[in-house]
Amino acid sequence: MREEIPNALDGERVDRVAALMTGLSRSAIAKLISKGEVSRNDETVENGSDRVALGDQIEVDVPVEEEIPEELIADSEVEFEVVHEDDSVIVVNKPIGLVVHPGAGRSGSTLAHGLLARYPEVALVGEFDRPGIVHRLDRDTSGLLICARTNEALAQLSQDLSDRRIHRSYLTIVAGCPEAPKGTIEAPIGRSRRARTKMTVTEDGREARTHYELLETWRPPTQASLLKCTLDTGRTH
Repeated sequence: MREEIPNALDGERVDRVAALMTGLSRSAIAKLISKGEVSRNDETVENGSDRVALGDQIEVDVPVEEEIPEELIADSEVEFEVVHEDDSVIVVNKPIGLVVHPGAGRSGSTLAHGLLARYPEVALVGEFDRPGIVHRLDRDTSGLLICARTNEALAQLSQDLSDRRIHRSYLTIVAGCPEAPKGTIEAPIGRSRRARTKMTVTEDGREARTHYELLETWRPPTQASLLKCTLDTGRTH
């Protein structure tokens, strides 16, 4: 949630402004500030008594407590391609824009709902809100996703993923060109304290390691590169 400070709030305490914006109590806002969830002009607020000025941009990252239904309803209108299936495994080609399972901000029309429509038996596999789901891809990422049709398959695939016996590779276009044609990027990734909706390299982030290989480069006026990235760890980014 992001708002610009109007004349009427010029000079007010930032915690009071955040409370007015969100409808939360001042004590709740104090907790959000302590967690780095409140920013002013993309700078994390450290003290709730700081004063705001006309035109300041105040952003509050309010945790969304999305109520997930007790039972998912199959949805045959969810579109996705199945590239392989057998008695134990389903491999889906997830399109861009499709969310994998219900969560904050999305309770319906996910891949999980579509899987239930085509494979009703997965309702008994794994967690009720993630039936058959072994791993996930971000909404705006397309690619192959492995799903399980039995709890035995789910346990084995989850263990294989943990032991890195399942290899995950992506093609991505990046700005510029890396100095080396091959390399490894190893740095902890966590939420940015300046802009809470973004992820960044930070000391208190989670371990992340990605190997890349340069496949193609486009020169100016638009300098960009096509990379093949192989993950050792999967992190929100």
